[in-house]
Order: sequence, then C-alpha cells, then structure tokens
Amino acid sequence: MTTRLPKLVAFDLDYTLWDLWIDSHVTGPLHRDKNTLNEVLDKHNESISFYKHVPQILHRLRTAGVTIAAASRTSAPTLARSALTLLLIPPDKGSDDKPMKAIEFFDQLEIYPGNLTTFAGSKLTHFKKLRQKTGIPYSEMLFFDDEHRNKEVEELGVTFCLVRNGLDDRTFEKGLAEWRKRHPVEVAEDVEGSNPS
Repeated sequence: MTTRLPKLVAFDLDYTLWDLWIDSHVTGPLHRDKNTLNEVLDKHNESISFYKHVPQILHRLRTAGVTIAAASRTSAPTLARSALTLLLIPPDKGSDDKPMKAIEFFDQLEIYPGNLTTFAGSKLTHFKKLRQKTGIPYSEMLFFDDEHRNKEVEELGVTFCLVRNGLDDRTFEKGLAEWRKRHPVEVAEDVEGSNPS
C-alpha cells in the first residue's frame, strides 16, 4: 500500500526554506560562484542557501508528481525569484542527472508583498490564487510556514504545519502525518458507474 501524499505542497521561503529574510538581509544583484551547489551570494558575498534537508524533500515531491508551490509574502519578489533561479539543487541520491535550478522544482510561484493590516497581507490570497490556477481542492493542500499567524489558511481547508528552525525531514513528516490524519482517504471516482444495474 502506498502512503498517500497531498496533490499540492506549498512552502513559505524566509526562515522556512532558507535562513534569512530576502527583503532585509540580502542586497542584490545575486550571483553564483560557477556551479556551486545550493549557494547563491549577494552583492556583499552574503550566502543564501536552502536548509540541509530541503533539496531531498523537493526531489521526493517532484518524483511523486506532487505540485510544488512557493507562497511567500515579501517586498522583494524579484530578489526571491532570482535566488530560486540561481540556486542549484544537487541531483537526487544515486542519480546521474545534472543539478537543476531550484525554480524548476516549483510549479506555482505566489511571491508578492502584502500589507499586514489589510486582507492583501494574508496568505489566504496566495491560496485562493493557487486553487484558481491549479484546480486542486484546498483539502489536497499542505502548507509549511514559520509564522503561526499564517495558520489562517486552515479556514479554507488547507492543512498548515508550523516550521521551527527551518524545514527538515522531521517537520516534513510531521506535516504529512497531520494531513493524512485529516484526510485518510481520497474521495474515489465512481469507477463502477459504467456497469449496468
């Protein structure tokens, strides 16, 4: 029996996939030193890299055919996209593949600023757009974020998992376990519907 995965897994960026705020800790333009894996440097050679377990988690979801989304509220969306474009993810373990740009793992990018005092500052906006663009129901979405206030996406039916000290395998498995507990069985299509009664 295979263990079911959500159809869409979304990640915040700052302090969820990397250990900084892209809009205040980093100065553009960004660059990569040749083909260095999982590291991008800013104008002052400050390093940006994914937490250690993130590349393997992205590979796992991609291999399983899960839609991967970024849901980030930042005032530096161009810088965030630049970091994702420049970051090189090492190949999956045991694979002969070439390294891939991080951005190639993401099927959907909802990266834009928000005013915290208005609805526009809410991650609800990000998920309504994800639902609209993908057609995937909220019940099939799992979201990892380091800010507890973003748990409000659960109002829509999205499963939320709080990330502390960056995304790692343990947190990822905890999020999957919570989602499976809430949605133990996918609503199956009526396969026998064509049989005459």
